[in-house]
This record gives sequence, C-alpha cells and structure tokens, in this order.
Amino acid sequence: MRKQIIEYTSPLDALIAIAKQLSVYEAEHHMESEEFFTKYSQGETSDDEVFVAWANHYQNYLAIHQDPEKKLKFLK
Repeated sequence: MRKQIIEYTSPLDALIAIAKQLSVYEAEHHMESEEFFTKYSQGETSDDEVFVAWANHYQNYLAIHQDPEKKLKFLK
C-alpha cells in the first residue's frame, strides 16, 4: 500500500474529510467505526489493508476531534 499525504488548511477541514471516509467504511461493512475499532483492537478482525486504513482513519479522527473540542471549551 502506498502512503498518501494529505494536508488540510484547518483541523475542521481534516475532521470533515476523515468523517466522510469513515462513513464510507461504515456503509461498506455495516458497522459503526467505534464498534469496528473495538473489535480491531481486540484482534477480532483481520489485518487486511482496508481494516488497517480504517483503524488509522478512526485514530486520526479521534485525535483531531479532541483538539477542536478543547479549544471550544476555552471559549465558553
């Protein structure tokens, strides 16, 4: 699998793009990303390229998702 580097102008743009990709995985596999990641983390899925990519996207989503939330809490 070839690595692809994508740069976004803001965390929000990255969050939206990753969320769209996660929804594609979820529709294809009839499973929410959170449920998939739990199963993946527990070794209940294969290490197929698609699952590795899905897991990476979900981890990136979680990391980016936390950053805007922290910033919003400071604005309140």
